[in-house]
Amino acid sequence: MLLSILRVNPEEIPAQAIVCGDPHRAAVIADYLENSRELAFSREYRTFVGEYKGVPLAVVSHGVGSPGAAVCFEELIRAGVTTLVRVGTAGSLTGELPPGSLAISTAAVREEGLTRQYVPQGFPAVADSTVVEALYTSAREREGVVRKGITLTLDAFFRGVVELPHKTYQQAGVIAVEMETAALFVIASLRGVRAGSILAIDGYADVDLAQEYNPHTDEVAKAVAREIEITLEAFRRLSSQEA
Repeated sequence: MLLSILRVNPEEIPAQAIVCGDPHRAAVIADYLENSRELAFSREYRTFVGEYKGVPLAVVSHGVGSPGAAVCFEELIRAGVTTLVRVGTAGSLTGELPPGSLAISTAAVREEGLTRQYVPQGFPAVADSTVVEALYTSAREREGVVRKGITLTLDAFFRGVVELPHKTYQQAGVIAVEMETAALFVIASLRGVRAGSILAIDGYADVDLAQEYNPHTDEVAKAVAREIEITLEAFRRLSSQEA
């Protein structure tokens, strides 16, 4: 029976999955795989499968924001996925992470609404340590700035009249902000699977550092390509550790 939202057969989904927001990026990632094929394109959820150096992988887009992304994560886990890595973008909260650099999330601040309907407020959103180290080790083998640290997950992309909490968490050492990682980590913890998140920095979220937001620069494109390669090598590394 097909998964009701992703519209794919669970038997065709391998145990490892890369997830990303943009359906176009899912296609770009799939081009790195051998024997890749598209299984479905339902709403914002675009699903590919293939192999990287012998490691079977799924690549699935989850759209923007935690609620829709959570549907993707839940259905992949129900299909038997045991390791998920988000390959995304984020706004920097520190001058040490300029556009074009990479952030690997070790944990996420839960400032979105989705996870409050899953777990109590004190429940942490934490990455799997083996996935974090596989990503970081693969990243350090390449040129470019990369940092591990806590990231912030919000629902709001644009500002309203309520002040966003960027300054507070910046003072607490949070390094970047995006919209889905906390949901991924909480769901992974609840369902007993591994999860990680690597983020290409596409601008500054801090108003004191901010420039005009433009995520379509060459430096951001290179960072996205780099994080894709890092994630693929991290999956190869994790697979070899389990062999």
